[in-house]
Amino acid sequence: MRKLLLFAIAAAVVNSAAAAELRIGAATVDITPDQPVALAGNFSTRISRKPETPIRAVALALESKDADKPAQQALIVSCDLVAIRDGVQDKFRERLKPLLPDLDMRRAFLTATHTHTAPLTMELRENLYLYDIPKEGMMQPAEYVTFLVERLARVAVQAWQGRKPGGVSWTLGHAVVGQNRRAVYADGHAQMYGKSNDATFRGLEGPEDHAVEMLFFWSATKQLKAVAINLACPAQELESHREINADYWHEVRARLQKKFSPKLCVLGWTSAAGDQSPHLMYRKAAEERMLKARGVTRAQEIGRRIGNAVMDTFDIARADIRTDVPFVHAVEDLQLPPRRILPRECETAKRNILVLAKKTDNYSRTMLGREKEVVRRFEEADKLPPYPMELHVLRVGDVAIATSPFELFLDYGVQMKARSPAIQTFLIQHACNAGLYLPTPKAIEGGHYSGLPHTNLVGPEGGQILVDRTIEAIKALWPAVTKQ
Repeated sequence: MRKLLLFAIAAAVVNSAAAAELRIGAATVDITPDQPVALAGNFSTRISRKPETPIRAVALALESKDADKPAQQALIVSCDLVAIRDGVQDKFRERLKPLLPDLDMRRAFLTATHTHTAPLTMELRENLYLYDIPKEGMMQPAEYVTFLVERLARVAVQAWQGRKPGGVSWTLGHAVVGQNRRAVYADGHAQMYGKSNDATFRGLEGPEDHAVEMLFFWSATKQLKAVAINLACPAQELESHREINADYWHEVRARLQKKFSPKLCVLGWTSAAGDQSPHLMYRKAAEERMLKARGVTRAQEIGRRIGNAVMDTFDIARADIRTDVPFVHAVEDLQLPPRRILPRECETAKRNILVLAKKTDNYSRTMLGREKEVVRRFEEADKLPPYPMELHVLRVGDVAIATSPFELFLDYGVQMKARSPAIQTFLIQHACNAGLYLPTPKAIEGGHYSGLPHTNLVGPEGGQILVDRTIEAIKALWPAVTKQ
């Protein structure tokens, strides 16, 4: 009954929105701190004192309204951050609500590009995190969150209040950026960034996806206002750097803004890519030779490839601008089962605890706390609450957009794209919250980082539920296709 009711509501919304005018707004803001900060996304403390590049937040506002029917709304803000940590989106919505009373706050959400060279946005708790941050002479994580939320509210208001009638088009291109980063060996074990020149190396664990999905947003006079670029690779080519850097998205923006307009808003959306990375797993010498021949860095080369994919389809996009398209934004709260800890994983954690308990360094103390948490989760498996997540599913013309908070392994993304009734399906991970890695069964069997229990809140059972529920929600926005 619930599915039938959802289908009926969605069908009515789609039908009512079919001839509605689409109003579009976009804006960009600098979220680079003006003081030294600790960087997130590494296993050691890094203090950035002088940014290598600015980091940005880019907001996209969409609205359609048909006569006296309820408006369809979306406000998506893409941030150069490693993740949207717990509480950040809530603070953003609280700050935004009095500024935009006509916007449904459930239709406003944040996403992260997953750059590992952005400020830390989570509070540090004893024995749970790796970082040892000086208390003086720098912006603390809570202070940066306050700074960030103010900037995010500013760009959201600018985008929302600037929305005007416009059009949208969508294209598909390709660029080799991401590669599966989990090497598999003869004995069956896997290793993230494992050596591929080892005699026991047998291949990479999962697939790769080199598609570049693009949404172009235009003014009424067919001037390009914004482009959303969706690809299956996190922004972590420069993850070991010690200064703030937007990673390859800085290069993409610079290239496209030089080509089209300095005011062009470029949103980076990371598709399902929990087992993907721009780091090369093989053919490294040949790639390095080509970088030297071109006179570019690896990040610049990635920016060149993505920028070329956009430019390659620009004329196609401009020739097919739609102004009257179905636009629907559905939001649903899911409860996913927690990741089951296997008996062998619990035993490994207990052995690790004996070793780590004898050490006093910050890393060992952090890992000790995490290993104890693995044991607790195994022993209290029947008492663990489900993982709550906010699922956003949108229809923009022939395009579906769906979100998840996880570093979602690509296999799940392939399922969603293959089963979706939309002509193109955009997936955005690192949205709304930070759900850690969501691995496949073979990743858990292979082990190593991203397949280990302390890096997973939800496991394959929850991953399949997420896939199935996302497809159901997308199908509800394509009633004509679903009926066939």
